[in-house]
Amino acid sequence: MAGVHPQDDLLKMSHRENWRVQHERLHVKHRGHEAMHAEMVLILVATLVVAQIVLVQWKQRHHRSYNLVTLVQMWVVPLYFTIKLYWWRFLSMWGVFSVITSYVIFRATRKPLSCRTPRMVYKWFLLIYKLSYAVGVLGYLAIMFTMFGFNVFFRIKAEDSMDVGVIMLFYGLYYGVMGRDFAEICSDYMASTIGYYNRGGMPSRSLSGDICAVCGQRILVEVEEEGFIEDTFQLSCGHIFHEFCIRGWCIVGKKQTCPYCNEKVDLKRMMNNPWEKTHVLYGQLLDWLRYLVAWQPIIIGIVHGINFSLGLE
Repeated sequence: MAGVHPQDDLLKMSHRENWRVQHERLHVKHRGHEAMHAEMVLILVATLVVAQIVLVQWKQRHHRSYNLVTLVQMWVVPLYFTIKLYWWRFLSMWGVFSVITSYVIFRATRKPLSCRTPRMVYKWFLLIYKLSYAVGVLGYLAIMFTMFGFNVFFRIKAEDSMDVGVIMLFYGLYYGVMGRDFAEICSDYMASTIGYYNRGGMPSRSLSGDICAVCGQRILVEVEEEGFIEDTFQLSCGHIFHEFCIRGWCIVGKKQTCPYCNEKVDLKRMMNNPWEKTHVLYGQLLDWLRYLVAWQPIIIGIVHGINFSLGLE
């Protein structure tokens, strides 16, 4: 009909019909470009393989610098996309986390170290660890809830419930990664500052039998007794600690050695409940997300740069 604009027809179509029309136009636009597309895919695959090899070698040869650069990127890259896409909710949560974590790191790196600092540090990062784990699980359940169609019984749109699930899953995984990495930095620094443990693997001073080597405070509950707030935990090497402290040291700080004598810790004894054993798999998932958030945007940027230089954009 004369005078009818094609854009008006698109507005009258359903969402599915609109998507099909746009998809057909995209095919028409790119028809005859199969060779160029194949070259772009080849560049993408080759870049991913080379980048993976470089990152693995870097991590094996210079573990400390790799972790530091990755942590900085984990902190900065989401901030860039948050400001660019106006994700103010994420920005506000990121700001609160950054302010509190910066204060915790400041306290953990002071000399002399306050006797209350280690416990405060582990409390904060253990809280982040538990919250991120819970939020991530809820996000995963929300996604499964939508995929099996249970949202229909509660009259919730699939798009809304899926969005909530994906957002919660990302929040849980992202802050789980950040919490673990910052906890490792703090635990390394505090362990050397407290003075019981050094790089040579030998304690620099003796430890009294009633002192916790993690927080440096007195242990009031015997190993065989049941404490009101927390119990006392004894490692296979014979050294005893506040249960909260040693679990924070092993689980939050990712340590597998005794804070005092550097002997290997039996993690099976630390994770004696079935729900605790899932933390190992959860940690592997966090390592995967670290690569996805920190390095994937840079790799994609390199691919775009190569395509642009070759005139393939």
